[in-house]
Amino acid sequence: QAHLVESGGGLVQPGGSLRLSCTASGFAFSIFAMNWYRQAPGKERELVASISTGGMETYAEAVKGRFTIFRDNSERTLYLQMNNLKPEDSAGYYCNARQVVFDYWGQGTQVTVSA
Repeated sequence: QAHLVESGGGLVQPGGSLRLSCTASGFAFSIFAMNWYRQAPGKERELVASISTGGMETYAEAVKGRFTIFRDNSERTLYLQMNNLKPEDSAGYYCNARQVVFDYWGQGTQVTVSA
């Protein structure tokens, strides 16, 4: 059974940094495209960053230059390095694994950016 577990969220001041992790099990991690989504209260879930099986990265405009997505296939782990955090980055962050008809989600980790 596929399982994704996020960690690394928390409370941080504006301008601070956090690194989120997502550990995968139960499926062939290396052949899945991996994504980070976020959802703030009252808003729709939005795609933050993606990384392909070949390592190609894409980012939402709002986080370009501040966030970096990367993966370690040997550790079956996805990361999101978040720098220069802003209050508008506050949200639940969700890890997603996608490949053809397969679509797996983690339970999320909360990020709060506040002074």
